[in-house]
Amino acid sequence: MTQDDPKTLVSTDWLATHLKDPDLRILDASWYMPGSGRDPRAEYEAAHIPGARFFDIDDVSDARSELPHMVPPVEKFMSRMRALGVGDGHQVVVYDGAGLFSAARVWWLFKLMGQPDVAVLDGGFPKWQAEGREIEDMPPIIRDRHMTVRRQNQMVKDVTQVSAAAKLKDTEILDARAPERFRGEVEEPRPGLRAGHIPGSKNVPFTALLDGDGTLKSPDALRGVFEAAGVDLSRPAITSCGSGVTAAILNLALTRVGKDDHSLYDGSWSEWGQFPTLPVATGET
Repeated sequence: MTQDDPKTLVSTDWLATHLKDPDLRILDASWYMPGSGRDPRAEYEAAHIPGARFFDIDDVSDARSELPHMVPPVEKFMSRMRALGVGDGHQVVVYDGAGLFSAARVWWLFKLMGQPDVAVLDGGFPKWQAEGREIEDMPPIIRDRHMTVRRQNQMVKDVTQVSAAAKLKDTEILDARAPERFRGEVEEPRPGLRAGHIPGSKNVPFTALLDGDGTLKSPDALRGVFEAAGVDLSRPAITSCGSGVTAAILNLALTRVGKDDHSLYDGSWSEWGQFPTLPVATGET
């Protein structure tokens, strides 16, 4: 059962209770891997939680970068959120159409921008629908509100910082990808990337953090998953994945176990895997 916390994770029961709160803002942050055959915006337009606005991860990003959905400039984030009617004083709840896949990325992005009152909906839209709760296909009425942003630079890392951490071995680098991708046994879904992982990193597949219904495991169970993967939770952590989306599930889980000295490698394997000058390891950790 979800331990409701409006700053990290809330249950469908909690959201149903607060659905009519005037300062609640719900975001559908669905995003799927290339080749999935799913169109998140079309799915949103067909059915969403009442009042939800569609958060386009690919649009709310840095258009100057060739890497996918990198963190946007502060000004762009503020502009896009104002257009969605999300601003100061709002409690934000983010969900996605997979259960718990891309919503954590948007939760992390809000935290990076200094927004404290944001939570992920545990189990997402699939759980909401399975419980027979109210849905709609109407767009919400948007009312403009200013957002004050205080970027938390310590929450994000670039390739230089990750490379230094890998060499110094003073930080746990956690990879959220599937084990066969981590070990380099399969081709990467994005063309042109080498197979394998950052030397010294540890594999914590994001799926290992979820229960069968797509909800996040309890804090005690999450701690057990990290420890089973050989993660020293007393050390700072940097999370990574294919393109910085599912890595945020690890950040959410680390926050849920009471850890706050963690960050996310925004470029993730989409960046590391393309540069021949960066070392790559294969096999187990």
